[in-house]
Amino acid sequence: MPKLTINGVEIEVPAGYTVMQACQMQGIEIPHFCYHDRLAIAGNCRMCLVEMDKSPKPVASCAMPVADGMVIRTDSEQVKKDRAGVMEFLLINHPLDCPICDQGGECDLQDEAMAFGSDRSRYQEPKRAVTDKNMGPLVKTIMTRCIHCTRCVRFATEVAGVSELGALNRGEKMEIATYVEQAVNTELSGNIVDLCPVGALTSKPYAFKARPWELKKTESIDVLDAVGSNIRIDSKGAEVMRILPRLHEDVNEEWIADKTRHACDGLKRQRLDRPYVRKNGRLVAASWDEAFAAIARSLDGLKGDQIAVLAGAMVDAESMFLAKKLFGERLRSPYLDCRTDGAKLLPGVRASYLFNSGIAGIEQADALLLVGSNPRWEAPMINARLRKAYLRSGMGSFPIGVIGVAPQLNYPYQHMGRSPLGLQDVLSGQHPFVEQLKAAQRPALILGGGAVNRPDGAAILHTAYAVADKYAFVRDGWNGFNLLHTAASRVAGLDLGFVPQDAKVGVGEIMAEAAAGKIKLLYLIGVDDLPAEELSKLRNSSFVVYQGHHGDAGAAAADVVLPGAAYTEKTGWYKNTEGRLQSTQQAILPPGEAREDWKVLRALSERIGQTLPYNDLAEVRLALAKAFDPLFSQLDTLQPAPWQSFGQPGRLIDTPMQPAIANYYMTDVISRNSETMAKCTEAFVLGNKAAA
Repeated sequence: MPKLTINGVEIEVPAGYTVMQACQMQGIEIPHFCYHDRLAIAGNCRMCLVEMDKSPKPVASCAMPVADGMVIRTDSEQVKKDRAGVMEFLLINHPLDCPICDQGGECDLQDEAMAFGSDRSRYQEPKRAVTDKNMGPLVKTIMTRCIHCTRCVRFATEVAGVSELGALNRGEKMEIATYVEQAVNTELSGNIVDLCPVGALTSKPYAFKARPWELKKTESIDVLDAVGSNIRIDSKGAEVMRILPRLHEDVNEEWIADKTRHACDGLKRQRLDRPYVRKNGRLVAASWDEAFAAIARSLDGLKGDQIAVLAGAMVDAESMFLAKKLFGERLRSPYLDCRTDGAKLLPGVRASYLFNSGIAGIEQADALLLVGSNPRWEAPMINARLRKAYLRSGMGSFPIGVIGVAPQLNYPYQHMGRSPLGLQDVLSGQHPFVEQLKAAQRPALILGGGAVNRPDGAAILHTAYAVADKYAFVRDGWNGFNLLHTAASRVAGLDLGFVPQDAKVGVGEIMAEAAAGKIKLLYLIGVDDLPAEELSKLRNSSFVVYQGHHGDAGAAAADVVLPGAAYTEKTGWYKNTEGRLQSTQQAILPPGEAREDWKVLRALSERIGQTLPYNDLAEVRLALAKAFDPLFSQLDTLQPAPWQSFGQPGRLIDTPMQPAIANYYMTDVISRNSETMAKCTEAFVLGNKAAA
């Protein structure tokens, strides 16, 4: 390892480090704008200048590799003068927008101008102005502020995988722009706002809403997909103003997807803030006592097999645990199901429904088979990891095969057929891609909802197991079999055994029984992703209770509506697609009379004479952890699952496997009620279909 001297202190650093990284190891602050440790080095802002012995001029520390015997000075008068001069140049054309700039208060340019800049400007010539660009409904541009750090360009090209941003012209006429006037079409575009060190790129939905010092900051997780991205919720009063990423190297690094970031405006629209009871065919406002009394009357005299409970995509583990205790154990219902998407998954073998390699671990794969999945829409943060693995491999040595309807991914792949028969060809060894799987040291398979949500989902699952077993996807220190969920509640529900007692029964069978009148009471907890026509069949055959936070499809079909809390309004446990237990934190209070789901179930149990012995969330969590030890005993850890046979042998149907998501921007009640997501749908989904 090379040794060098920084400000008179000799240190030893790993080979390949830059001078800036060596200085940071010593706790020395080096100002910079263009450098970012997750992006390629550009070296174009020159703010990180340092003195180096035997160099006739200052060097950019971000781009200078360390060498043995180097002597570096970061605090000399010459360095201070150089940095002040660079700052003068950066501010030559920068407008005095700080009082009205959304970046104010959290702006790198403000901070570094104060710490390293001059106290006056010598520039007398007219400032230049740059035309603002239209980058879509999420990113607002004020390009006169741009200092050409090119962070946004490098992120779009390297991480997001869209080459739509770049630098046009040269010298004073240089501009950052899209090559063709169009929106930046990527599910990660909001991250360029975080990366921008000045106010050139800001959040369009958040524009002029609040100042950083006005906001209450709450660390939580996202539940709009199954990745469990770590987020920070910034709220003002009773409203969530914005959502930002929080660093978690093993889940989302420091990025988040656009739906996670911008769907929060849907939290305040079409909310349920009081109970409702259907009278004379119409839902009318009622008290909690009236609503519970109506449910109690409907439950009176019912047998267990006349009751069913479904849990939706954003239900927390504590609520499913209490629902299982109340309806499954006390009322003896055999019909509990968390698989509202119809997935043919069973809780017996954990390896069959986990992302076993881990989200971070997928970067180690050297061959990939995607089956019935579009990770770009189903899990943008996992897709970013796949692109990283592709780039690290040298772009030519990471073979990717896709079985199912061909998705528009941001890395090349080999399309191997639209139906699951392509997977059968891989198992039989007939497809040429088999040779690349055999040659791989860490092959991986990602099975999506489009594969397991079908009538032959169990057979596809078993065939995928056979492929993984035959081609050694599971070996010492590596399990490459991965199930990619789209619902935040799914893994916790399967771990809890929140499925019917009869393995052959699923949500389709439960809905058919309810429509036929054999199931007399159907209790929906946050279920809004069932087809409206299926729910409408229940109107005269079954008593429907809906518990949730938005007046969506489930509430419209209900006889009793109980208002619940959204994920920003409660503290709750969730397990992401890899089985990592994480917790949301309450940022704001639920609106009106709405309450957390577990509290509603606890109160209902008391009203129907089946009182559950839990009085606060800590007691619920303690009982949950004890009943399902060790699955709910440790936060933020992964518990490897033993590898054994799963799925059900059967005939594969020769029809295309459709991805689980048809519109990334509208997948749940929150995003469907978001004005911002509606604009994204118009720009990126409907617009693309019209162009095609």
